[in-house]
Amino acid sequence: MFLVVGLGNPGAEYAASRHNVGFMAADELHRRYNFSAFKAKFDGLIAEGQINGEKVYLLKPQTYMNLSGNSVVKAAHFYKILPQNIVVIHDDMDLPTNKIKAKIGGGSGGHNGIKSIDAAISPNYNRIRLGVGHPADKSEDSVVTHVLSGFGKADKENIEHNIDIVADLLPILLTKGVAEFSNQLGMKITVGK
Repeated sequence: MFLVVGLGNPGAEYAASRHNVGFMAADELHRRYNFSAFKAKFDGLIAEGQINGEKVYLLKPQTYMNLSGNSVVKAAHFYKILPQNIVVIHDDMDLPTNKIKAKIGGGSGGHNGIKSIDAAISPNYNRIRLGVGHPADKSEDSVVTHVLSGFGKADKENIEHNIDIVADLLPILLTKGVAEFSNQLGMKITVGK
C-alpha cells in the first residue's frame, strides 16, 4: 500500500502556478489510473485506486504548502503507511522545466512543503522533483513571485511532458523502487528530447 502526495496550494488563484505542479501530477494520476472521486479528509483531498496491482491513496493537502506535513502525517497514520511507501511529487526551483529527479530522503532545498513533511514523518520518503526553473534574481520576493506565477508556453509544454513521464513510470517506482524509476526516467527524458 502506498500514499502518493501531490503538493500545491488550494484555490483557483494558485491552480496554474509553478508551486502547484504536484497537484497537476496528482490530477493526471487520478485521471489516468481511474481513482475514486476525491473526498475531503485528513486536511486534504484523498482518492483511492490501484496502480499496477498496488493499492494507492492519492492525496492533495489543502493546508497550504507550509503545513503540508499535517495532512500527510494524518493520512499516513490512519492507513499505517511507512515513509518508504510514501511518494511526494513537488516543484523544484533548482531544476529547469525540462528536468525531473527522484530520490529517497535528503534535504528540503528550501521547499517549505518538504520541510513540513520532513518534520512530520521523517525525511526518508520518496521524492519526485519536477523542475520549475529559478528566477534570475534570488531575493525572497522574486522567489515567491516566481513559484506563484504561471508558465510560459515552452515551460508549460515541458511540465505537461514531464507529468506524462511521471504518470507513465510511477508503476515502476511502486514495484521496483526509486533507483529503477530514476534509471527509466533518465532513458525516457533522453529519448523524449
